[in-house]
Amino acid sequence: MPAPSVPPAPRDGRAGIDAALVRRLVAAQFPQWAGLPVTPVAADGWDNRTYRLGDRMTARLPTAAGYALAVGKENRWLPFLAPRLPLPIPRVLGQGRPGEGYAYDWSVRGWLDGETARPERIGDLTAFALDIAGFITALQKADTADGGPGHGAHSFWRGGPPGHYDDGTRRALTALDGVIDTVHARAVWEKALATPFDGTPVWFHGDIAFGNLLVRDGRLAAVIDFGTAGVGDPACDLVIAWTLFHGASRAAFREAVAQDPGTWARARGWALWKALILLAADPTDTEQARVIEEVLTDTP
Repeated sequence: MPAPSVPPAPRDGRAGIDAALVRRLVAAQFPQWAGLPVTPVAADGWDNRTYRLGDRMTARLPTAAGYALAVGKENRWLPFLAPRLPLPIPRVLGQGRPGEGYAYDWSVRGWLDGETARPERIGDLTAFALDIAGFITALQKADTADGGPGHGAHSFWRGGPPGHYDDGTRRALTALDGVIDTVHARAVWEKALATPFDGTPVWFHGDIAFGNLLVRDGRLAAVIDFGTAGVGDPACDLVIAWTLFHGASRAAFREAVAQDPGTWARARGWALWKALILLAADPTDTEQARVIEEVLTDTP
């Protein structure tokens, strides 16, 4: 029997950020935690580099100026949202400042146990869909009377109309002519643009994707990365209907989130936009081709 494969060690040093830099920043700005082990997490995101800081904390550093816009926002609003949600979200322990050759604000957060929610780690996909729906609906009920960030550059325009990305979507459609059903895809996109949001703005997460969902024992355990969160149109939070759910799980999710047809039309546009631009960049990306097929064959 061949030896089991060993996952590769997390790559250190991406975007000029490495464990040595994190150790210097922590020692200079949070001396109470100096000397704790600093190790890259196994599943690292693109917008930020995340490191374990001891056993119960993380250091999270944006990789570019555009992603750094979220640091102050998250540190302001995560403590407000946490008691209003049915699942754990990151706990803010400190906000770091530029230094040691690093140019952006950064964060120290509490560690949340769990693994990213890849399909093979989910026990019952329909139950998982209902858990996600419960999180989304609770988030939408969070009070907006004290403000909250509207859509903008900090959210990469999630929470606003998908038409912000119209030019890129149309370029992708042109590039993919003959690869996918661009006639149908263009019709789905046009419908998304033709159904503007006219409801009451609510809190949205902005990136409900498996990489930002943690599971334990097959069940949803926590939601992380609120970097694209804000107050606006919740359509962007429905994209997971096609990226992860199908059949009974999608039907259960659709019923539980209880959104109107216009919101679903815009959600299909958000899902299509991202999958189109990724597939146009890499026509061998079978996962994005699958998402496009799911969007195009789903009955609204």
